[in-house]
Amino acid sequence: MTVHTTSLRHDIDGSFFDSVLLYDDDDRDDEAESAPTVLVFHGMEGRSDAQLQFAARLVEQGYQAIAVDLFGEDVSRGGMEATGAAMAGFVEDRVALAKRLGTVLETMAAAPQVDAQRMAAIGFCFGGLCVLDLARHGHPLVGVASFHGLLKPSPDAEARRDVTAKVIVFHGWDDPFAPPEDVVALGAEFSGRGVDWQLHAYGDTMHAFMAPFANDPSRGVLFSASASARAWTSASHFLAECFAGAG
Repeated sequence: MTVHTTSLRHDIDGSFFDSVLLYDDDDRDDEAESAPTVLVFHGMEGRSDAQLQFAARLVEQGYQAIAVDLFGEDVSRGGMEATGAAMAGFVEDRVALAKRLGTVLETMAAAPQVDAQRMAAIGFCFGGLCVLDLARHGHPLVGVASFHGLLKPSPDAEARRDVTAKVIVFHGWDDPFAPPEDVVALGAEFSGRGVDWQLHAYGDTMHAFMAPFANDPSRGVLFSASASARAWTSASHFLAECFAGAG
């Protein structure tokens, strides 16, 4: 297997975004349909090497993956201060976030390499919130997986659209950015809306448990090898289930 990358650079209102498609070149055939696509949404750091690594792991499982850029090149050039401010702005203004997510998803779905009927999304930290909001807004994804994501529901009335995506949430029980009351509220929200959802909560596990570089337990941020492995295995089964009925 050879993982290749293709730039899906695009602009939104005059700003450029550096999304990247990863795929197995050995599976490319002009007469065959493309592999199912998994969108990978980043955290506060913006489009990153860690995101590309998760995308490459998805390619190894038989998918093609897109490392999505939500902040844009100008913001990313400003470093963590700029990307952190961008994230905080979107968390504060979920209507603006919904608009950005809808525009980016529409752009990715329109790429010639992508079958828009066979798309899923995963996200980490802020990206976990993003994929949950994609589901909340009724976007046509077969499934979404949130890893140590923010869980608070959107106050936007548009979020009351029917949810068609299956939802899985991987959560560290000691995550200070998603306290137990947010977990309970998420369950009440999705059950009340008839969503096909599930939650995997890991004890003695903090925020960012999927990130090997996370090592600040004083802030509730810490990598967990066991939770990371368990979550990825469960997510792999989840994606296989979602795509089995798609197309």
